[in-house]
Amino acid sequence: MTQQRLSVDSAYQACIEIAQSHQENFPTASLLLPEKMRPAVAAIYAFARTADDIADEGSMASSERMHQLDAWEALLNRCDQQPVEHPIFLALGDTIEKFQLDKDDLVDLLTAFRMDTQMRHYYTWDDLHFYCKHSANPVGRLMLALYGIRDAKALQASDAICTALQLANFWQDLSIDLPRGRCYLPTNLLNQHQITWRELQNDGVDNATFQRLLQQAIAHTQQLFDQGWLLLPMLPWRLRLQISATLHGGLAILAQVRQSTDPLHRRPQLHTRRWIMMTPSIIWRCFSQPSL
Repeated sequence: MTQQRLSVDSAYQACIEIAQSHQENFPTASLLLPEKMRPAVAAIYAFARTADDIADEGSMASSERMHQLDAWEALLNRCDQQPVEHPIFLALGDTIEKFQLDKDDLVDLLTAFRMDTQMRHYYTWDDLHFYCKHSANPVGRLMLALYGIRDAKALQASDAICTALQLANFWQDLSIDLPRGRCYLPTNLLNQHQITWRELQNDGVDNATFQRLLQQAIAHTQQLFDQGWLLLPMLPWRLRLQISATLHGGLAILAQVRQSTDPLHRRPQLHTRRWIMMTPSIIWRCFSQPSL
């Protein structure tokens, strides 16, 4: 028993080291996250980060990436039934059991990573939302599950936040994704403005026309952020403060994209000074609404 406990502890430590080695906005080190939850969040992160690297890093053929993702899912399916001799899955299996996580959320992430290996364009908003349902929304649902929150309204608001954050990130990263052949602006939106993704990629678009298109995408994303505020009163105060900061950060990125004169070539960034300026608003918005 002691040896197994030490093995699980070592597995969690390996996941924490993976999380700490990546500079990302994943709340593994957030002081707002209760200490007992941090190893669980690190296990979820390590699972997702490694799968994302399988899908997106290196020079493997698409078929090999799919094969490795299938193997990753096989380990996922076993890890809460029996100890798996892999630190990520040993920790993840313990997390799933301890917090009664829905494995479907983790499987959904793998579905999104498989899509990353094959799809570089999305035709409609519905298509793009389907991707976000698998790539982004499971992260919010898993975080809520760690707190024991499974209310349908809370999940719906969380999904809106996560999809909005994913879309805002897409608009922020236009200058990175387009040269790589990826365009997340829906094709039918491009068609409305008589633009092709290749014209975007090759600087063949009038800036005024592109700005009109981009403002439509921003307005669509803003509506999702607006729906997300409904989540705050349903949360315990520490998580509420975390989500308030997340919403403010996402909206600030969206504002940076809206104000950018050349998002196709320069990536808008959110600097520390902006976070400092937002702090009073983050706190006020967090505590101005009573808990439900």
